Amino acid sequence: MPYVKTRDGTDIYVKDWGTGRPVILTHGWPLNADSWDAQAMALANAGFRAIAYDRRGFGRSGQPWTGYNYDTLTDDLADVMEATGANTDATIVGFSMGGGEIARYMSRYDGKGVVAAGLISSVVPYMLKTDDNPDGVPEETLASIGAGIEDDRPAFFKTFLQQFLGVGFITSPVSDEVVDWVWSLAMQAGLHPTLECATAFGHADFRQDLAAFRVPTLVVHGTSDKTVPIDATGRAAAKGIADSQLVEYDGAPHGLTITESDRFTNDLLTFLGR
Repeated sequence: MPYVKTRDGTDIYVKDWGTGRPVILTHGWPLNADSWDAQAMALANAGFRAIAYDRRGFGRSGQPWTGYNYDTLTDDLADVMEATGANTDATIVGFSMGGGEIARYMSRYDGKGVVAAGLISSVVPYMLKTDDNPDGVPEETLASIGAGIEDDRPAFFKTFLQQFLGVGFITSPVSDEVVDWVWSLAMQAGLHPTLECATAFGHADFRQDLAAFRVPTLVVHGTSDKTVPIDATGRAAAKGIADSQLVEYDGAPHGLTITESDRFTNDLLTFLGR
């Protein structure tokens, strides 16, 4: 069953590997489910059922004009869980933008069927810099993302993804080929969904959703994340979630599921086997 049809008729592409207790993986912006392949394969080999899907507008999923707000995106997550039968004894894990669907699912659906959660380099609880969120990202920085995409999307992502993956002038945690691969994932998304989702993750406030986390929650974040600053997100999320475990990767960039793949995969499997 490679596709699930959501309640509004959007086709969502689903990768469903392995058998056992389900682990649903939501990807970051501007990627797709393939970015979870290393973890999904390890989960399946360890006796779990790994389910990763392309968010609407991204990868192989449909690209409707509407629905790029977190309530609709979370309904998509719920529809994937229902259609695949992965709606009991489930763990839901979100990377970057994908953390938003996790937080909103916990509040909008009261965590139905979920026994554990993960927020990885996540935008939760609030990414925008405001008077009451001084460690966030300034509005002008977020606005420059949209401007750069509209001006020259391929060139913008070439530069953006180097920061995303911690590529420096002298050293890099990944090969040029990995950067090219991640860029190719980004370019599969539609222009409109890419812009709409950038607005969504940059401005959505999940602070009121934190109280809905009533399950063990793994929070992983890199201390050198220049895309989603750890103080406004990972550390704040761990502080606001009662049963959370914060694991900081010293010096790691935003894309730590790729740059620190083995370490993160082991930490995720350890958390799931707790």
